[in-house]
Order: sequence, then structure tokens, then C-alpha cells
Amino acid sequence: MLNEDTQKTVAETEEITITGIGASPGICIGKAYMVDTEGVNVVKRYRIDNDDLVNEINRFKTAVKKAGDEFQAIIDSSRDKFNGHTPILETHQALLKDKMLFGRTIETIEKEQINAEWALKKVAGKLTTMFRQMDDPYLQERTVDVTQVAERILRSLVGADSVNIAEIDKRVILVAGDLTPAETSQINLERIKGFITDRGGMASHTGIIARTLGIPAVLGMGAATKTIQNDDLIIVDGLQGLVVIHPAEQTLVDYEDLRFRYEQFKAEIVRDSFCEAQTMDGIDIKIMGNIELPEEVVSVGDHGGDGIGLYRTEFQYMNRLDYPTEDELFDKYRDVVEIMAPKPVTIRTLDINGDKAIAGAREAVEINPALGLRGIRYCLQRPDIFTTQLRAILRAAAYGEVRLLLPMISCCAEIDETRRLMDQAAEDLAADGVKFNRDIKTGIMIEVPAAVIMADALAEKVDFFSIGTNDLIQYTLAIDRGNREVAYMYHPLHPAVLRMIKRVTNVAAKKEIEVYICGEMAGDLIHIPILLGLGFNELSMNPQAIPTVKCFIRTLNLDEAKAFLGEVFIQRSAEDIRQIIYERYGDRLAQMRITMSP
Repeated sequence: MLNEDTQKTVAETEEITITGIGASPGICIGKAYMVDTEGVNVVKRYRIDNDDLVNEINRFKTAVKKAGDEFQAIIDSSRDKFNGHTPILETHQALLKDKMLFGRTIETIEKEQINAEWALKKVAGKLTTMFRQMDDPYLQERTVDVTQVAERILRSLVGADSVNIAEIDKRVILVAGDLTPAETSQINLERIKGFITDRGGMASHTGIIARTLGIPAVLGMGAATKTIQNDDLIIVDGLQGLVVIHPAEQTLVDYEDLRFRYEQFKAEIVRDSFCEAQTMDGIDIKIMGNIELPEEVVSVGDHGGDGIGLYRTEFQYMNRLDYPTEDELFDKYRDVVEIMAPKPVTIRTLDINGDKAIAGAREAVEINPALGLRGIRYCLQRPDIFTTQLRAILRAAAYGEVRLLLPMISCCAEIDETRRLMDQAAEDLAADGVKFNRDIKTGIMIEVPAAVIMADALAEKVDFFSIGTNDLIQYTLAIDRGNREVAYMYHPLHPAVLRMIKRVTNVAAKKEIEVYICGEMAGDLIHIPILLGLGFNELSMNPQAIPTVKCFIRTLNLDEAKAFLGEVFIQRSAEDIRQIIYERYGDRLAQMRITMSP
């Protein structure tokens, strides 16, 4: 049955389906509301005389202050709505005064004697290019932050009105080139059904806020704003990353049915997400959450997570010229630990190479950063930076259960040196009379083939293994997952990858240490029977996947999963393995996936 929003005459226009990134799951159907962003993209360059340079710089500073005041007003009005998520907005507010953006714009105005608008566009352009060229997909998303903050300042400079989404007074779906976190935070859930944008992705702050609000969103559409017009009837499918424009009547009927089934399914699994993920033969599996930002800890709790299986700590090192202080790191870590207590929080130390960690660092540019100075290698070469982080982690460990996770480990010496630095940090903290906890479990990421081969020796030096399948697959198969030419070969079910993982779990069992998995493989239902059969009793994934994975595990039998491995390991290709998974578990997988196709 079509609701009042869709009981309209379907326009006699050809149905169009465009694809993007499903950043927030769900289905919504309604009329498009085009968010006007014109006025800030057309900027002209003109010369500023010497006598007017001070006035031009002051004009820029005034625009920055106005933008900052707008951010503060939005932050103040959003605290209750976001339940602790306002640091995303505070990050944008901090960017306003960042030396890389604020300072260099003023320098450009002075040196080149050009107007503030052009100087800002030039500086922002260079910063976004720098971020876009980085290897890490998450860091590439930070280009969006710089662009969004620059556009807000430009609005003030050119006198363009800011988008006021809070004043929209009808039930619509927002369509925009991009939406900033500040704009997204103004969404009234009684009015806005969902949104789509030309830019952005899963790791963008706008995507994170969409998931926090629980509304459907498809980002990275490319040219949606050129294809969709105001008041067009559209369908947003955040489950599959699709947008249907001018849907045919049967498409509307089908999607209304899909929306009803999804909402019903979501209600059921969310209701049960706080129950244990226990197999049919009575084995409890811990389902943890991966987080990028401290504020995402709320989402882990809301989705029934049993703790934090991977807290990536790189974000605090981004968008700044200097390194964060011990107190800055400690405050963020403690917040996460206290919110999750008594559940564990696994903090991964800095997993990034120097030029990515600090935008203004003068590190040498590496030809192949994936094989270069990154992760533990970088930290051990910069013990000053590493020790600061270790001290902050040990201090946070006094407020709940903390597990320390070391990335990119390939030999025993790296663990030995890290433990020495930890002991020294603990001694210094004790001498300073600072509250801390040295008695924390220390584990390593298994993500390079060398660690797999050396697993028996490494196991004697740590308390647990955590398999990072994202990099392990990349390094095992020699596949750059960001390279479109070879990305199709990147497959978690490749027999070589599964044999790598099996060796690690066998070693862990023999050495009697825990073994976890925190890569994206853990959040995909098709992999769950194999992972359980291999002996994992803790899986960590993006928070939104937790309820569905828990629900699926309750349909599985652990002994059956272990026996199934006999069939898996005689297969010779990823496709063969996928086929036998569907033959054995296809009916149960179908029940867990609410889509338009079987």
C-alpha cells in the first residue's frame, strides 16, 4: 500500500537508477529538495593594493569568526540530539583556525596581494590535493572536511546565505553536491526522510552523522544534482547504494514492500542485539565494534556491541601542524574507556606514516608508502611521539579495561622494543605521581605474511592476536585494493588468505592465546560460518553490522561450522568457496539480507 507521499501520479518520465555509496542503510521515498549551494563556487581573482592588505586580512578574519560563531551555535543546539557526537562539529570548528588553512591563507593574501576568496580557494585546493593523494581511504575522506570548512568561510566572504536545513517545513529528501556535518546536524527527523550527495563516502563525517541519525543516505553519487530536479519523485536505497529517479508504479510498490520488510527486520534484530551472540550449540561469540572517532563509541553501545575491538587512533593526528599532546590523547581515550566500561576497549597505536600523520610534517615522500615507514616502524623511529601515546593509553587504562594493539608487526624485536618503551613510560608516570595502569593485555595485528610465518615465535611475546584482514589480503595477494584495474582480484575467500588465517588460529590455539579478527571480513555475513569454524570467539566490525551478525550467529552450529571447513579447504578458488557457502547456508543468508534481489 503506497503512503500519502507516494500516492501521486507517477510522472510520465523514464525511470532512472543511479549508483553511489550506501553510507547509511534504509529506504525512503519522497520528493527531492535541492539544497542550493550556488554563490560560493564562482570566485573571481583580483589584486589588492598594499594599502588595503590589512583590511583584506581583517575581512578574512571576520569571515572566519562568523563561521566559528555559526558552528558554536549549531554545536550548542545539537548536544542532546547527538548524545556525545558533537566532536565531529568541533573538529570543523578547530579547522577554521588551523595554521594550514587559516595561516596560509593570510600568508597568500600578503605575498600574492590577492583577495581573500581567491587565496582561500587556492590554499584549500592544495590541501585537498595533498589529502587525496594519500594511500589510506579514510584519510582521503578528510579532503571533504577541508572543502566544507572552506566553503563555509567563503559563504561569509561573498555574503551568501548559509543553508538552513532546520527551516525546511515539508517531508522531503535532500539532494546536494555535499552536506557538511553542521548542515546534517540541523536535520529535523520529522521532516527530512533521507539525503543524497554528489560527494562523500562511508568514512566521511557526514556519513557518520547520517548513521547516527538513522536515516537513509547515499553519498558519492557524482552528478545527482545535475540529474535530479526539485520535486522529482525519488527513492533512496541506502541498503544497496541506489537512487531511483521517476520510479515506475511497480517500482514504487516493490520498494514500499522492501521498506516495510526492512523496518520490520531492523526492529527485530535491534531488539535482540543486546542479547548474547550464542550459537545453537551454546557457544558465546563476542561481537565488538570498530571505531575511527571517539564519538562513535555511542553507536557501538546502541547496536549491542560487546566492546571496542579496534579503536583507530589516527584521527587525532590529522588536520594539524603539530602532534597532539599527552593530555589531548588521554582525554579522548578516557572518554571512550569510561563509556564502554566494564567492556574492553582495544586501542591500536598510531598506524600511519609521517607525512599522513601530520599534514605539515617534512617527512620524505615515499614512492610506495604501503611497504614503507608506517605503523610500528614509524613509531619506533619516533619514540618521542610513540611514548606520548603510550603514556596516554596507560593513563586511560586506569578507568576501564584497555587492550593495547600494535600494528604492522613483522618481527619479535618490534614487540621487545615496544615493551621496553611501555615499561619506561610506566616508570615515568609513577615518578610523576600520575594515575595509570600498566597491567594491560598487549596484542599485535597480524596483517603481513611475515607475521603469519612467525606467528609461533610472536605468540610467546603477546597476550593476543588480532587479524587485520584488510591489509593481510592486500599483502598476501599483492593486490592494491584501491587500484580499480586489479581490485576485482581482492577477495577474502581466496584459498591462500584462508590458509594464512588458519595457520594463525592454529598457532594461537597451540600457544593458548586469544585470537580475534577486526578487518572488514568480520562484518560480512558470508564469512561468518568459516570464521567460527576457524575458532574465532571475538569478531569486530562497523557498529551498524553488529545486530545482523549477532542474529545470524544464533542460527549457526559451531560443530557444523568446524566440519564445514573440511569442504572449504579442498576448494581451489574463491568462487568455489563462495558457491559451497551458499549451498550450505544460502537460506539463512537470504533471511538476513533484505534487498530487492534474491
